[in-house]
Amino acid sequence: MNASVSLKRRGLMIVLSSPSGAGKSTISRALMERDGNLTMSVSATTRAPRPGEKEGKDYYFVDKSAFDTMVAEGKMLEHAQVFDNFYGTPKEPVEEALSQGRDVMFDVDWQGTQQLSENASKDLVRVFILPPSMDELERRLYSRAQDSEEVVRKRMAEAASEMSHYPEYDYIVVNVDIEESVSQVSAILSAERLKTERLIGRHEFIAAICGDD
Repeated sequence: MNASVSLKRRGLMIVLSSPSGAGKSTISRALMERDGNLTMSVSATTRAPRPGEKEGKDYYFVDKSAFDTMVAEGKMLEHAQVFDNFYGTPKEPVEEALSQGRDVMFDVDWQGTQQLSENASKDLVRVFILPPSMDELERRLYSRAQDSEEVVRKRMAEAASEMSHYPEYDYIVVNVDIEESVSQVSAILSAERLKTERLIGRHEFIAAICGDD
């Protein structure tokens, strides 16, 4: 009997959160490129598609009425309003992936993570990415040259509040070196995939190994 073939597992949901500039998006992209069993969650949104965006790949585009119905019927794992638009994670495609043994990555803030914890705690692995220092966080925000000085100051002002939610996470990774951080999150994934409760049919499998009827 081949154990590696017969023993299957349920997929998991891994969340990476961090203050802006700490590196979660870079780590997420690297993991997605290296791990064939990892897929990024796709959100539903009420905003209009932008040029080049594809339905089901970038977002599920829905109107406000359909979005509200999904929320009311408990079909969203998490949802939030961002300015004039609404965003949320539909439950059905995530559940389908998990049931097939595929893992789903989420790039959400601490508020989204709280909702995911309420709705799918058994499947969830929460990782908080920290910068090595506030000075380094500020340097990274300026060096990526994406934001104005006003925006950088705003992000820095929000960072301490965001980092205060670290106790709500299962793991902390201090992103000093991006390659090392990717390796650490990859190690977390490897360990979580081997957890006993994620293994499907484990009792029957062990009984078969032992020759029990």
